[in-house]
Amino acid sequence: MMKHIFKQGEQGKPVFLLLHGTGGNERDLLPLAEMLDPSYSVLSVKGEVDENGMARYFRRLREGEYDLEDLKFRSQELYDFIEKSAKEYEFNLENLILVGFSNGANMAINLALRDEAPFKKALLFAPLYPLDLKDNHKDLTNFEVFLSMGEQDPIVTLEQSKRVIEIFKERGAKVHETWVNSHEITQEAVIKARNIL
Repeated sequence: MMKHIFKQGEQGKPVFLLLHGTGGNERDLLPLAEMLDPSYSVLSVKGEVDENGMARYFRRLREGEYDLEDLKFRSQELYDFIEKSAKEYEFNLENLILVGFSNGANMAINLALRDEAPFKKALLFAPLYPLDLKDNHKDLTNFEVFLSMGEQDPIVTLEQSKRVIEIFKERGAKVHETWVNSHEITQEAVIKARNIL
């Protein structure tokens, strides 16, 4: 069982899936969920990979280079866990909103691109997804995504941020983008993210 926190919100309201950044834990993004909408339920999951004492959702070979085998394995594991949680906590997978920061945002992109994933919305902060997706034909025409990216992000280049926008646009998603300074979650970005809820 993955380490997680579930917080029941108002009946029938959506559920935030919170995915933290490298070195974070399942408590990190709880204040973000409160700011976005305190009436929603929350499923916050801790990454199972240990990188020098820092929790992550999947292994990487080096900065910006993913261990693809591990990503595939961890993504399946997380997706299975989300499905089990939906049964256990009685929520509909279609009502789940992916909310991720940095490594968590990257994992959220992977989840959104899964063929079987029924998700309709994602709020992603400082995402990076430098993978070859020519074999991925996921139709995202019913998908809405908010992307907060850093103009001076020391980890994600402008080109890499634009690539994330492309990934969603190529598949027909409705994309809302906002630019902040660095690799961060700003209050201003959170207020903009709230608008698409």
